Amino acid sequence: MKSTSLVILCGSLAISQGLVGQTTVQTMPEVTVYSPRVANQTPAESFVMPVSALRYEPLLDVQARNLTEAQVDVTIRGGIFENTGFRVGGSTLLDPQTGHYLAEIPIAPAMLGSPDILTGSASATGATNATTGTVAYGWRPVRTGGALTVGAGEFATRREEASVGQLSDERVFGARLGADVDFAHSDSNGSVAFGDSHFDRVNARVQLAGASAQTDLFAGYQAKFFGWPNLYTPFNSLESENLETTFFAFNHRADLGGGDWMQLSAYHRRNKDDYAFNRFAPLGPVHPFQHTTWVTGAALDGRNTLSDLVLAWRGEILADRLASTSLTFGPYRDRTLAKLALVPEKTIGVMTLRAGATYDYSDRNGSRLSPLLEWALLDGARRWHASYERVTQLPTYTALKSSPTSGLFRGNQNLGRESSHQAELGVTDTLAGWSLAATAFWRHDDALVDWTFLRGVTARTANAVNLDTEGFEAVARRSWAACDLVVGYTALAKNSDYRGASVDASFYALNYARHRLTAAITARLGHGFELRMDNTARIQAANLLRVTGGDRAVISSLGLTFRPAKWRGASLTLQTDNLWNSTFQDVPAVPAARRTVTGGASYVW
Repeated sequence: MKSTSLVILCGSLAISQGLVGQTTVQTMPEVTVYSPRVANQTPAESFVMPVSALRYEPLLDVQARNLTEAQVDVTIRGGIFENTGFRVGGSTLLDPQTGHYLAEIPIAPAMLGSPDILTGSASATGATNATTGTVAYGWRPVRTGGALTVGAGEFATRREEASVGQLSDERVFGARLGADVDFAHSDSNGSVAFGDSHFDRVNARVQLAGASAQTDLFAGYQAKFFGWPNLYTPFNSLESENLETTFFAFNHRADLGGGDWMQLSAYHRRNKDDYAFNRFAPLGPVHPFQHTTWVTGAALDGRNTLSDLVLAWRGEILADRLASTSLTFGPYRDRTLAKLALVPEKTIGVMTLRAGATYDYSDRNGSRLSPLLEWALLDGARRWHASYERVTQLPTYTALKSSPTSGLFRGNQNLGRESSHQAELGVTDTLAGWSLAATAFWRHDDALVDWTFLRGVTARTANAVNLDTEGFEAVARRSWAACDLVVGYTALAKNSDYRGASVDASFYALNYARHRLTAAITARLGHGFELRMDNTARIQAANLLRVTGGDRAVISSLGLTFRPAKWRGASLTLQTDNLWNSTFQDVPAVPAARRTVTGGASYVW
């Protein structure tokens, strides 16, 4: 759907509902918004996960295998799945085995705030071991109430979720005590043969919240089984994956006044992965691809005003460990990463200057000191900014510890620390009721780890690539009485050098949209009805691994919700994902999920 037609639709709705004396505007019950930049807040096929609200996010791209909630790679500004950081509270979440599992966050989105997409200097200082950008979540305050959701639809799909929270009148250290829990389950036979899935999640949280501080203690567990043909390899095999993720987190944030704050966080994460290249092959006593990783981390960050100088600072340490049946090459299975960031900031009139540095350390790969510079100019509602930063990260164990000469995934023990030089120029403004943001950026990645394909070799291989990326991204948003509209556009161009390696195709670094347009509309139709539609149109870079679906695609998600006035808190929803039944392959050689229609009911109190 073109953005012009969306504007016409919004305008006509606003006019029809704005006629005084002829139409009554109905007030809708409060709806949990997981992201204000997308329309459909929940998926059709499973219970909602933190990654669900990223499917049509204009500032990033998602590349799904089976459902988005099954396995998804999240990319920012043309990077690959391992360049993207995820942060909850003050902690950067790592998966040292592979970045494919970075989005395995076993937390109900109702417990988290809307995701912030950090890029440039904000990501360089705000996360560890991420180069292109960071998806950052905060902890929502606990509320008294609850929600029940059930759904069912095509391909024997069903889903259930129940959550409840309670705020106590008791005070502990002057703060109010609260707690909430969440249980979720979904099943589906899948939209293609052998694309079945089975997901479960359980969460519990205790919170102390006061006027200027909030402390959260969280425990979560998530189990996911899913199958898909060509899940990770282009060799026509029926593959499957069994993931179990356990997550414990502590976060304390205090607002110190005047925009100053401090945050202390810690977490422990265990991720267990059992991957089958052929799900029906006899596996024997030892599964050939079974891995478990443990990560323990702590971070302390903040912002403090010192006379006429503002100091932003951050320190984080992360320790990981691997146990694996196949990732056995190389001398070590554990490592420690640390990051320090110190960025002084000074404002002179309408101009702000930031100049600092980040320091990355690892006990296995040495250290790197990187500069950071940013300039900003505030001109009324318009803000200009320009920045330069260098960011570094380390490869994951799958790239480092896989056999270099045999197997489905060929590793490279010579891979070292990747570095990324980045520069950007951007502006934000308001114009004729629209909120606008646009950025032009350039990035040079040195020794980026990519997975590549070579004809005649039944494997994918980890290779280092020097990559230049030029891009432009823009987001525009406006709200009327009857509807909300968000439009995004991204353009990318790349130039690659695989440093002498033989490469016929790239699974990730050269799998990108040269042009991508998103449009999200939420239309309040009146009489309790609401229409939500997300759209993305793309022109993809050519890739010989993409055998069906072509390089151009339009993909949409459409949802219709009815909230009866007499049953406040109740709602009925009919939703379809992949409305046009596109066969476009997000990841080359991985079949697309087909159109799925489901219905659901929920009650919120």
